[in-house]
Order: sequence, then C-alpha cells, then structure tokens
Amino acid sequence: MKALTWQGPRDVQVTEVPDPRLEADTDAIIAVTTTGICGSDLHLYELLGPFLEPGDVLGHEAMGIVQETGSAVDAIKPGDRVVIPFNISCGHCWMCDRGLFAQCETTQVREYGSGAALFGFTKLYGSVPGGQAELLRVPQAQFGPVKVPDGPPDEQFVYLSDVLPTAWQAVEYAAVPEAGTVVVFGLGPIGQMCARIAEFRGARVIGVDLEPDRLEMALRNGIEVVDVRGQDDVPAQVRDMTGGRGADSVIDAVGMEAHGSPGPEFLQKLVSALPGAVAEPMMTKAGVDRLAVLHQCIDAVRRGGTISVSGVYAGTADPMPMLAMFDKGVRISMGQAHVKRWIGDLLPLVQDESDPLGVRDLATHWLPLDEAPHGYDIFQRKEDGAVKVLLRPGG
Repeated sequence: MKALTWQGPRDVQVTEVPDPRLEADTDAIIAVTTTGICGSDLHLYELLGPFLEPGDVLGHEAMGIVQETGSAVDAIKPGDRVVIPFNISCGHCWMCDRGLFAQCETTQVREYGSGAALFGFTKLYGSVPGGQAELLRVPQAQFGPVKVPDGPPDEQFVYLSDVLPTAWQAVEYAAVPEAGTVVVFGLGPIGQMCARIAEFRGARVIGVDLEPDRLEMALRNGIEVVDVRGQDDVPAQVRDMTGGRGADSVIDAVGMEAHGSPGPEFLQKLVSALPGAVAEPMMTKAGVDRLAVLHQCIDAVRRGGTISVSGVYAGTADPMPMLAMFDKGVRISMGQAHVKRWIGDLLPLVQDESDPLGVRDLATHWLPLDEAPHGYDIFQRKEDGAVKVLLRPGG
C-alpha cells in the first residue's frame, strides 16, 4: 500500500510499504478514506526526528471503512464507517475505568515512561504505524473505533479523531466560570475549535494569533480577535479588554514551537539535526521548549484564574516563572485528550445539521495522499491559507 513516511527532518515521502495485517484478536483493519495533518505531525516533521526511524508511517487523525476484524472485536464489523481516536486504549483497565484513556495501562509505553500508545507518533509512544496511509491496523479495536453513520461527508466526522476531543477537553479543563472570559492563544485547528466550543458553551472568547487567514476564520465564526502583529504587549491588551484584571481562563493551543523564543528555537533545531544517538539523550534529559506563549498565558490570566494547555510540550528542563504563578494563584491543567471520554458530548453536535461547532468551516485544503508532502510544507510555512489540511488516500 501507499503511505506517508518520515525520512528525515522536513522530509516526508509517499512510499510503498507492506499492507497491515491482523496481529491480535482485538485488531481491525480499516481502509482510510480521510486523514488529517495535525500540528503534532509538524513537531515530528521539524523537531522530533531523534525518536523516529526512516520509513515510520505518520498520521493520527483517521477515519475509514472497516475491512477486517479480529475474533474478539464485536462492536464493529466489515463495512462499518468508523473514526479512529488518536490514542489507543483498551476501555477496561484501571485508568480507562476512570475515563483517563490517554493513560491506558494496557498500552502505556513503559520503556519510556509514557502514557497510552498513539498512532503515527514516535517510539516514545509505541511507534504504531499511522493513518496517513491507504490502510490502517487498529489495535484495541474492541473499544477504540467510533462508529458513525453513512451519508454526511467525512469532514463532518474526521475531527472526532483528535481536533474536537482535544478542544473540548481544553475548554473543560479551562474551567471558565459562567459568562466568563477565555482567551485562546493560537488559532490553528485546535485553537479554532477551542474558541468555537467555548463560545457555544456561553463564554466570551478572545482569540490571539498573527496569521491573517486564521484571524479571519475566527472572526467569521463570531470570535473576538487580537492580532499579535499590532501589539507590543498582548497580555496588556487582554487586561484592557477585561476590566484590568485579565481573563478568567486562558487556553494555550500553541505549544512548544511558539514564535518569539529565538534561543530555544535555535537549540531545538540544532539538537534535532544531530545524529539520533546523540540527540535522543539530550532531548530526554535537557530538552527545552519555546515558552513565549505559555509565559504570555501566565501574564494574561487573572489572579485565581485557570490555564489549560492543549498545545504539545516536550521539554524536560523548561524554566517556569514559579514566583508569578504562585503569587497569582494560577491553576494549570493539561494533557493528551481522553478522546472516548468526550465522544458522547460531541457526536450529537457534529451530526446536527445546523453545524453548531462549524466543523464544515475548518478544512482549507483537501489533497490526495500523493500530495501529502506538499500539504506538510504549506501547513508548516502557513502558506496558501493553510489552516487545516485533509488527505484523501482513496484519491
């Protein structure tokens, strides 16, 4: 089959790889109909090469048609249309019983002290082949896949794999008080949906970004915006907009590749260019992130407020402004989305013909799998209005 494979930093290629096969009685094989390129994929594309091997199949936002199931899989059958959550969880361990599916004890990657295995990520999360491919093997298919109805287009459902649950959890963790204000830093796909979900749930929402296409998308979905390009001090602008106190809640939807952190950016790129045997121990023991946005979140939130972090961070030696955080009494919640925990909230909304979360206004590019390298390129460089790129492995 054809699949999008990592070959080196900023080098992804569509290659021929062996078709997946059932390896356990809890596996399923799906024919992928739509798969997304995620901001987390860009971390692999740019920085996390030391934890990848040439030929690794990328992608963790997939949906498709079930082709085959193992003998222990009875919730889905061949021909069913399903969305595949990006984290692989069993549904019955101690963590899963508590709704902490991203920490599933059955699939935890204990070798690296990591949580549940993820599709299409690094060896830190199991090196499970991903969904930017024609076919996908789905472990723990007795629990994971989300069955969706035939009829509506894929883009109405594919975001259930990651974007929507991640955004819903970010808003949940933000603990926005009734009629409160939440600021969303970063208006990429996750930030766009954080803003829309928070607005749908009754909050006043302010989105912060510097890309015109992202700001325009937020505006047409009813979100107030702050254009970073016109501001020397974004937290001061937030305070001006919130009676001088700051926002009740702040969501960091940017993560470790934030603009405005030239020193850490240089170190990240330097280390990622080193041979894996040298770079891996450096990143696991002394890695640093670009923290400009997280520091702005801490500055912009009001005293006693909450910061919800949905953007991915990977540093192990990040300096944090503990004095300011303690003095302000800030609470911080974060973590991988527990996808299946939020499906019951989200599925009725994406099936609603009125499209209350605006899922039909997120994808900006639909490309065949052969053009996936171009999709990565324009998404990484934020060119051609790329906000969300969807791939069609079927053509």
